[in-house]
Amino acid sequence: MKKLMQVGFVAVALVAPLAQGAGFGLYEGSARGNALGGTLVGRADDPSAVFYNPAGITQLPGDQFMGGLTVVTPMTDVTIGGVKTSAERNWWYLPHAYYTHDFNDKVWAGMGVYSRFGLGTEFPENWPGRYNSYFASIKSLTLNPNVAVKLTDKLSVAAGFDAVYFDMDLKRKVPVSGVGDVPVELKGDAWGYGFNLAARYAINDWIAIGGTYIAKVREDVSGTASAGPNSTGASGQIELPQEGAIALLLKPMDKLSVEFAVTATGWTSYDRLGVTFDNPAVLGPETSSPKDWKNAFRYQAGVEYEATRSLVVRAGYIYDEEPIPAATADYIVPANDRHLLSTGIGYRWNSWVLDLSYTYLIIIDRSIPGHVPPDGVMPSDISGGNAHMIGLSVSTKL
Repeated sequence: MKKLMQVGFVAVALVAPLAQGAGFGLYEGSARGNALGGTLVGRADDPSAVFYNPAGITQLPGDQFMGGLTVVTPMTDVTIGGVKTSAERNWWYLPHAYYTHDFNDKVWAGMGVYSRFGLGTEFPENWPGRYNSYFASIKSLTLNPNVAVKLTDKLSVAAGFDAVYFDMDLKRKVPVSGVGDVPVELKGDAWGYGFNLAARYAINDWIAIGGTYIAKVREDVSGTASAGPNSTGASGQIELPQEGAIALLLKPMDKLSVEFAVTATGWTSYDRLGVTFDNPAVLGPETSSPKDWKNAFRYQAGVEYEATRSLVVRAGYIYDEEPIPAATADYIVPANDRHLLSTGIGYRWNSWVLDLSYTYLIIIDRSIPGHVPPDGVMPSDISGGNAHMIGLSVSTKL
């Protein structure tokens, strides 16, 4: 058992958790959760409940483990002055691992390792929008232990601690008279800490409700900034947003379940990106750009049907709001509101479960105004945004 847990958690730590979500949020906690449009807040009945609703782990007897990943390949086009540029279609990997243990019939513990934030956008180095961005990478890794308590046969609650590693790498060009374009890169990382709360209440055998809250996390990022061959130490602060979700689970028949959920992400905490430089001779004393992101909602629905004793089929839908207003939109996150259509299966044999999912993400086209000073963003059309997402999870009772 210990060896299996170690392999799972080490694998998560070594794979870069990087992709593109609304803003730079990630919501892919398991293959089953992906297939159900994230509607495991009310269900919360497998080890990925640590991600979706830790109060649900009181439904899991003994010791249970889940590990897997979601593979994402995003794509978008940006048109500036009649010139269309396509982002590089890279492959990003979002791993996850969970372990749950029941101490007795009242108290459970769970541990999760996963990513809640990340993005990856890459354009040709000399594309028209290079003065704002030609490469952006945000990676994160969350370590999340939880304790869940069954207060009654119907009501369970949970609380947990979040340790969040945050890493960023941003690249753009700066035009310098008599020199030409000078590459500028900002790199830094940090650890931040927060907490989460959760509850699940089974009203009866066919209806249940769930709710979660994840507190915001402050990251005091430090690293380096470079302009051509010159570099300096750099530091800044960013608050990763708080998040809340509520869900209603319905079981109209034994083999069929339907869940509806709403997730709110408090992106208003990301109002400005400011960086201070140790050596003002390289890039000046500091730089600051407004973001003014707005709170955003995800509207989710998922259906699960037990076709046979071994095979479960699933489908889901999400409408995902984009938090970035047009006035501060940029090429680091060239996106808009989106639709996510998902499907998947679960196959059970003995004490093992294999979950597979496929999600197609469609980004709604948008136009953004130019705000060249100070961000180098020109009037642009963002179109053709989409992503293919393939998820795999394997779970077992230990």
